[in-house]
Amino acid sequence: MIAGVLILAGMITVYGSAMIVLKGPSVTVSNLLTSTMMETRTLKSIARLFFSEEEMETIMNRNSVSDTDEITDSETDFVIDESKKDKIEIIDIKGPTYEGKLMIVYDPSRIHLAVNSDLDNSNEGYFVEEYVKANDAIAGINAGGFDDPNGQGTGGIPYGIVIQDGELVSGGLDDYNSVIGFNEQNKLIVGNMTGRQALEYGLRDAVTFKPIFIVNYVPVEVTGTGGGVNPRTVIGQREDGAVLLLVIDGRQTTSLGASYSDCIDIMTQYGAMNAANLDGGSSSVMVYDGQIINNVVSMNGDRKVPTAFIVK
Repeated sequence: MIAGVLILAGMITVYGSAMIVLKGPSVTVSNLLTSTMMETRTLKSIARLFFSEEEMETIMNRNSVSDTDEITDSETDFVIDESKKDKIEIIDIKGPTYEGKLMIVYDPSRIHLAVNSDLDNSNEGYFVEEYVKANDAIAGINAGGFDDPNGQGTGGIPYGIVIQDGELVSGGLDDYNSVIGFNEQNKLIVGNMTGRQALEYGLRDAVTFKPIFIVNYVPVEVTGTGGGVNPRTVIGQREDGAVLLLVIDGRQTTSLGASYSDCIDIMTQYGAMNAANLDGGSSSVMVYDGQIINNVVSMNGDRKVPTAFIVK
């Protein structure tokens, strides 16, 4: 009897403390914590204990990244200095709430998309390090999103469209999505388009995810924090053609994570003319020279995914 009363009292105390933090007095803290929880499958259900659907929608709208109708200008050719074609630079990234790695690949022709060969059969995907090894590559990051019911997805069913070597290997010609990929001139193309438009743009390798961050040097409009703080994977490209691969650690004592606004700031700081968000959370991983070089969320390691951007 006494034990039951103590447990109940503890539960009430925890609930009351959470209520104080999430519902006041600091609107900024409440917005940040709630939007962070809403970006995770596990914590989203907890947020619903404290907020109505209408309240959560209002909070998310106050901390969001605007959609864009712009698509990357594809008329650019890069002339890569011969001395830089083999150069890869890795930079430690740190901010108030995050740590991560930024990989700069100076020759964009080295970026390719590795795809689960069993997509048509919806079989489970592979770890990024497996994609890197199988393709004799030097590095890689996770790419597009995938079907993940209750956080138990196996990385076998990708979101939206997937294009590999100029061929639509998943999704439909009329599917309209946020598309992120490279054309035959090795330029990063980002924007909302159908599968048919993506092929017409000459995309050789592309995946689906969002939001788009920067298009033709112009960052999208950000409201509030632009989202919660979570693990992130981002891809961008500079004017000289160099590709920026960013992975932010999160949900850890040493790195809570980054907001979308943080990611845009990092991409802008390093000169991105185009940039977009890739799948994040427990999927966020960077592999270099045969090993994972960031701190993944799960103690069990990274997740299997349907696609990965690799560096050959």
